[in-house]
Amino acid sequence: MLKIGQSQLRFEDDALITGRGRYMNDLAAKGEAMAVFVRSQAASGRIVSIDTEAAIDMPEVLGIFTGADLKAAGLQPIQPRGKHPGPDGGEMRVPVFYPLAVGAVRYVGDPIAMVVAETKEAALAAAEAVTVEIEERSVVIDPLEAVSPDAPLVWDEFPDNRCFTFETGDKAGVSAAIASAHTVVRQRLRISRVTAAPIETRGAIASYDDAAGLYRLELGTQAPHRISGDVAPILGVSSDKVHVVASDCGGSFGMKNAGYPEYPALLWAAKRTGRTIRWAADRLESFQSDAHARDMWADAALALDADGKFLGLDVHVRANLGAYLGPATVHPPVANIGGLAGVYRTPKIYARIDGVFTNTQQTAPYRGAGRPEATYIIERMIDLAAYEMGIDRAELRRRNLVPKEAMPYSSGFIFTYDSGDFPGVLDKALEMADWSGFEARRVEAKARGKLRGIGIANPIEIAGGPAAKPNPEFARVEIAPSGKVRIHIGSMDSGQGHGTAFRQVIADRLGLDTQDMEIVTGDTHEVPQGTGTFGSRTLAAAGGAIWTAADTIIEKLRDQAAEQLEAAKADILFESGQYRIAGTDRTISFAEVIAGESAPLSAENFVSNTGATFPNGCHICEVEIDPVTGQVQLTSYTVVDDVGRMVNPLLVKGQITGGVAQGLGQALMENAVYDPNSGQLLSATFMDYAMPHASDMAGVEIAGFSVPTQQNPLGVKGAGEAGTVGALSAVISAVADALHPLGVRHIDMPATPERVWRCLQMQHMD
Repeated sequence: MLKIGQSQLRFEDDALITGRGRYMNDLAAKGEAMAVFVRSQAASGRIVSIDTEAAIDMPEVLGIFTGADLKAAGLQPIQPRGKHPGPDGGEMRVPVFYPLAVGAVRYVGDPIAMVVAETKEAALAAAEAVTVEIEERSVVIDPLEAVSPDAPLVWDEFPDNRCFTFETGDKAGVSAAIASAHTVVRQRLRISRVTAAPIETRGAIASYDDAAGLYRLELGTQAPHRISGDVAPILGVSSDKVHVVASDCGGSFGMKNAGYPEYPALLWAAKRTGRTIRWAADRLESFQSDAHARDMWADAALALDADGKFLGLDVHVRANLGAYLGPATVHPPVANIGGLAGVYRTPKIYARIDGVFTNTQQTAPYRGAGRPEATYIIERMIDLAAYEMGIDRAELRRRNLVPKEAMPYSSGFIFTYDSGDFPGVLDKALEMADWSGFEARRVEAKARGKLRGIGIANPIEIAGGPAAKPNPEFARVEIAPSGKVRIHIGSMDSGQGHGTAFRQVIADRLGLDTQDMEIVTGDTHEVPQGTGTFGSRTLAAAGGAIWTAADTIIEKLRDQAAEQLEAAKADILFESGQYRIAGTDRTISFAEVIAGESAPLSAENFVSNTGATFPNGCHICEVEIDPVTGQVQLTSYTVVDDVGRMVNPLLVKGQITGGVAQGLGQALMENAVYDPNSGQLLSATFMDYAMPHASDMAGVEIAGFSVPTQQNPLGVKGAGEAGTVGALSAVISAVADALHPLGVRHIDMPATPERVWRCLQMQHMD
């Protein structure tokens, strides 16, 4: 019987690797029409005219719709889910964001019109025939430049291009710590802009049932209920009137978890035309219209005493939000800023985050959603302090780690860590990576003409939050007398292996066959409630909800078990799939008891866990650099991670390895670049936007260091984002360390061959 803690290949993979997956292009819709969006080729300007006269008369064209049409029909602007304080002490500045541009465009790719035709070819031809005249304006694409006094305005009504200013921590305390410190290191850090670049681009199938007054949207997402909640207010209906159905999803990483402007536009057009309408982005459109991520500047100062103890950390972030606020745009820069405390005892921390508008695509959560950024800031500053003070980087970290016996530990800066053994994790990683033997490897590499560096990062992240009140998740478990299990769950898989892990949870708790289980997910009508998959929350939230539902069914059968065992109900215990009389070895299995029922039993709940969890770890990376070309080669990568109790260690390793690859990609090559003068996206194809290949990855050695949490019934902490949270810091740490002997103090991401080469040339000139 499969139990929690055993590695198991994914049940889902057989269908996916044999071509039986159901992705967007696999879904057939009878009599569907096709949609194509006309997008702005200018980054900023007033729309003078939109001429559709020639296009509307072209063969097979069913309609051409503009922002004015949607506004006249009563569609409402897209709204952010959350708000922060405004930069002037008032409300956060929320621009009017219609699904199609009204009056002006503000980034290259801004949707202006939607063409609906019988075929994709006809829609593309008509879109080409739509003539848009734009009176162009000056642009700003960098958040530092955007807040300068003479910067072009993205929105005329927001004179300094700022959306919000969020401040937290002890500002006065940090100032005093810096003033009294033995050493203060300062650095401006660039955290580059990236895009998710999923294998499957975004797309949707929209339809409308006039008799039921019901919209239906089929698409790839990890959070169908959130999509419904985002889109319904734009259409002016309640969320139960927007039926969202998600099938297989070819990559999301958080990017597909919010309502985009195309979705309400498609649904409205489906109602208007009476047709089912399909839209699928091509790759260029995907680069231009998918939400981007990260993109910020951080000015940081770390204060230390003469022994290397941290005294205070000051951070000022300017976060690039893009031109518009999508539902989740304002979330990443602020929501996980507590990660600045790291796994360390820093008495005073203060952070200020300015959200800034620019003439670029909106940003949104992407694997980590603020966690990698916070970790990068504190870990990079520790490296710089270690070099300046002449202390080994691992030793400086050890001096400041929160000890195991201090748990639970309040960082004094937003988060309280419930459990963990940070020194134990560090020690295990240092041993696995042979940290003490590195200098010999550096000397050997130098003899071969290479520069070798070693990097380290101790990431920690919040999972299953928010910290004060974790989001709930829905589960309904139905078990037939035959032992067949049906699980309705509010989370949605996009490659994480949910179905496998959920089966293990039920099998372990009830002792039932994992092969005889059905998972129902991704449908807002079949599953009446749900929060979704993001923030490393699923196994804790959804798994915990499943566990709780199973416990309810166990309790429902306790009378029957007592009767069959001929004992008092109060004497019946349940463990490992069996009812047992306390103090005896007399048992009866759950399967035997439920077999006596005449009908299936079910239980459902929409519950939250006791609190958020805090997965943590240590990443150690080694690289070699060719000083002639600047090429960086990863030579080894070690991860020790405390993700709590591991339900399926094989899935955990897969998640961490994939996360490391994404962190490596941002650290070394991925970069979404806009031209500063025109606002054109220069990295809009895979010829220009570099992605990591298998040859860029060394074998990742992964070991667990499990300290189970008490915040949920399973004891799990979350693993989906852990790899990326640590990798971004560890890889840059290694590259900087390889360059350090030559006098290079810092290098910003991405550490491309050109950037590394230029650093080396500057040192030669000096």
